[in-house]
Amino acid sequence: MLGIEPRAARAAWTVFLIALVIATAYAIRETLVVFMIALLFAYLLAPVVGFVMRYTPARVSIHIALAIVYLALIGMLVALGFTVGSRIADEANNLANKLPELLKNRHWIDTLPLPSVLEPVRARIAQALQSELDNGGKDVLPYVKSLGGQIISGARYIVYIVLVPILAFFFLKDGRSMREDIVHRLTAGKQRQMVEGILEDINKLLGEYIRALVFLSISGFAAYSIFLSLTGASYFLLLSGIAAIGEFVPVVGPAAAGLTVLVVAGLSGYEHLAPFLIFWLLFRLFQDYVLSPYLMGKGVEMNPMLVLFGVLAGEQIAGITGMFFSIPVLATLRVILVRLRRVRRDHVEA
Repeated sequence: MLGIEPRAARAAWTVFLIALVIATAYAIRETLVVFMIALLFAYLLAPVVGFVMRYTPARVSIHIALAIVYLALIGMLVALGFTVGSRIADEANNLANKLPELLKNRHWIDTLPLPSVLEPVRARIAQALQSELDNGGKDVLPYVKSLGGQIISGARYIVYIVLVPILAFFFLKDGRSMREDIVHRLTAGKQRQMVEGILEDINKLLGEYIRALVFLSISGFAAYSIFLSLTGASYFLLLSGIAAIGEFVPVVGPAAAGLTVLVVAGLSGYEHLAPFLIFWLLFRLFQDYVLSPYLMGKGVEMNPMLVLFGVLAGEQIAGITGMFFSIPVLATLRVILVRLRRVRRDHVEA
């Protein structure tokens, strides 16, 4: 009737629904990011909540266990804020005030350790680096000085910071029941079993991933702070904090953090640039090939080329946020494809 083929109409309707979902997700992307961060935060706290419940009387409800964990977390954050956090803030303010003077320092570029094959072009490299610093300083300095005003004008993010732990509380309290309710309402039979298997794999994957990132970040902060403090680097706590944050962005983050530490330390008169480069190389080998594979399960392991593609594509789609979420998204898709392939294989064998 009317010349419309039913199969084509269903395909067109499916494409329309998919496009509508993508468009809606893009329109509310900021809200989705907040919920995703809250979900990952819940995964981070889940083992701690389980530990508390394991060693408390059976009559103690999950609400009490969550209250204990949250109170302990708040106490730990306050203690860190008054100790390490205050020192990092002081170093950041000091660096911001001295940045115009530091950008004129050329000595560190002249003494920068280079491979022997690059020695003939050292002067040209030094000139290019100084030019980049001069041009970059003009852009960076106004941003650093106006950072306080930007934080005040971005006060809505304070609401998000408060909202994330609240949402994580509900994920921890009702997450399992919400998942079971959705699965039972939308699926049945073998399809339900398959979906439950996929969700269980994703649940394990995300838990391993976020906990591994936190441990890698702590490892980075400890290693950088020990090495930089022992070798007399200025702003060593601030630089160690930058290195710790860099661990949350795969591949690109550690490299950018290492470069930032090298430049800032060099500008401030750090005399151990060659030992730092050796330290950075050895530390990356330890982090990437020893600690990271040990912390992350097989579900998170992916080809380095795919990881790099995901990080770069995520940056183009959603900036730093996209880089951070690129790996869990790719790993989740991998889990789904592996589970579907397993179901198809079992169906063929049956």
